[in-house]
Amino acid sequence: MANPGETASEPARASHVARAELVMRLRAQGISDVRLLAAIEQVPRDMFLPRRYAAFAYSDRLIPIPCGQTASSVQEAADLALAARIRPEHRVLEVGTGSGYLTAILARMAAQVFSVERYRRLVDAATERLLDLDCHNVLLAHADGFLGLSEYAPFDRIIVGGSCEKVPEHLVDQLTEDGEMILPLGPAGAPQKLVRIVRGGENNSREEIGSIRIAPLVKGRSRQI
Repeated sequence: MANPGETASEPARASHVARAELVMRLRAQGISDVRLLAAIEQVPRDMFLPRRYAAFAYSDRLIPIPCGQTASSVQEAADLALAARIRPEHRVLEVGTGSGYLTAILARMAAQVFSVERYRRLVDAATERLLDLDCHNVLLAHADGFLGLSEYAPFDRIIVGGSCEKVPEHLVDQLTEDGEMILPLGPAGAPQKLVRIVRGGENNSREEIGSIRIAPLVKGRSRQI
C-alpha cells in the first residue's frame, strides 16, 4: 500500500531506479554480459520478498523467506547466471526455486526454464510471481532437487542453487552432450568452490570458476509445507 501522498506509480518508479543502480554496480564489478544485465534490470526483486524486507531488495543482505529458507542475494543470482553462459536457445534446469527471483532472470535469458523445489509453498508463491511477470516459458515442479527432472531431460544447462559436498552424477547424466552444470561444491558453513561441470561422454571435465557461500542443497521433498 502506498504511503499517504504517494502516487501508485512511485513505488514502481523507485524499484526501477534501484534496479538501474544495481546494474551500474554490477558493471563496476566487471559483469559485462548484456543479456544478463538486461534481465536483472527487468526483474523487480522486491516482488519476490516479504513486504517488510522490500527496502533491502537490492542489497546483498540474506533475506528470510517462508519454510525456513533464505532468498539468494542479488550477487549470488548474478554469479550463478553468469557462470552458466546461457544462450537464447537453451533449456535450463534450476535446482532450488526458492523465491523464484533467479528463475525469473533465467526465463528472460533462455528458451525454457525448468525449476524444481522441495517446498510446495515456495512453488505456489513463485508460480504466482512468475505469472505476474509474464514468464510463460517456465515449468515449476514440487520434487526432490537431487533427482532433477529426468522426464524433461536433457538440459543444456543445470544450475544447482544449493551447495553439495560431491558432484551429483545423476544430475550430470541429465545434461546434453557438451551441456554444463554450475554447482557450489564444498561443505556447508564454509566458503565453497563454484564449479562448472561439462559433460563429455565418458570424460566429463571440471573447472573451478570462483568461490561462493551458499546454504546446502537438502535431499527429499517436503510433504508438510
